[in-house]
Amino acid sequence: MKRNAVMITLVLAIAITMGLIGSQPINAQQPPGKSTVLQRTDIAGIEGKEGVIILAELFPGAVGGKHYHPGYEFSYVLEGSMILEVEGKPLATYTVGESYILPPKQVHYAKNVSMTASVKVLSFSIVDKGQPLAVPVK
Repeated sequence: MKRNAVMITLVLAIAITMGLIGSQPINAQQPPGKSTVLQRTDIAGIEGKEGVIILAELFPGAVGGKHYHPGYEFSYVLEGSMILEVEGKPLATYTVGESYILPPKQVHYAKNVSMTASVKVLSFSIVDKGQPLAVPVK
């Protein structure tokens, strides 16, 4: 009887440990989305500037972190629906086919309103060469 109790305790301890180890990837912080640079090129006639085309995806239900872009950003929503909060302005909702422009250093963040579908946005930015495309803000 004592041996059975020890074996049951051991099996339970192993099961709990394996459950905790196995759940770590599930509980890990997932990124809110991803950005892919599609093209980057110098702008003729404008020394030190470059144009960058980016495809940004915000995963279902995700909220992007507050950030700004060092240069102008011209964006067009390809898929989904999102809320854009620009510092000092009311919330705005953008859906497929709509566009928006953000001036340099305008702090903002986006939220995907869908819990099942990603938001995809095509953006064109004009930035100083060597500058990051986005700067996080706390």
